[in-house]
Amino acid sequence: METILTDVVVSMSEFKKNPAAVLREANNRPVAVLNHNRAAFYMVEPHLFEAMLEELADQDLYRKAASRLAEKARAIEVDIDDL
Repeated sequence: METILTDVVVSMSEFKKNPAAVLREANNRPVAVLNHNRAAFYMVEPHLFEAMLEELADQDLYRKAASRLAEKARAIEVDIDDL
């Protein structure tokens, strides 16, 4: 069994008939489009997609900073004025 990660779900056939109506009825929520009762793709509005990308970038930056902190014994001390 596959987990569907949204509460708005439509069939591929319904989506093909009128994608704009599906988007409008979703009311800014993500939509899972099913093909043979399995998620084929998720439809999200641009603002949500941008927020997801920003979150992924923040997580990547956090992991990078955490790994560098773990290696701080190798760090070289510098004076901010020298930069």
